[in-house]
Amino acid sequence: MSRPRRPHSPLHRSDRHHVGRGGARTMTAYCLWNVRAVHDPAAMADYVAKVPPTVAQFGGEYLVVGGPLEPVEGEWRPDYPVLIRFPSMASARAWYDSPEYGALREQRLRATSGDAVFMDSSGVTEHLAPRPDAPSGRAH
Repeated sequence: MSRPRRPHSPLHRSDRHHVGRGGARTMTAYCLWNVRAVHDPAAMADYVAKVPPTVAQFGGEYLVVGGPLEPVEGEWRPDYPVLIRFPSMASARAWYDSPEYGALREQRLRATSGDAVFMDSSGVTEHLAPRPDAPSGRAH
């Protein structure tokens, strides 16, 4: 059964594409952290003060840093979510693996417990594009 498209869904926004070098379009990437516990508040405060310039250096932008949550489905309740958008998966990985972030990453890993994932938006086109066999050309 097909689902109707939501005309104002953020999944259909044009900002999931980025024009890279040479005019090539790349897919936006997202880094999502769930900070479950902070074991060393002083080290984490130092990390928080130093990491934003490294994110910006690689084209990253903070979209969510903590804040109130409104669970709508399931059992997952993030403790302290952090969401960063990068122009591409390559720029996200370049930031994460960079010397500028490397020492800070190790500091965060010692100071906190949590989970992290990288996601790119390439699946949006694949999974929400109209299928030729779908009734009325709706997305699947």
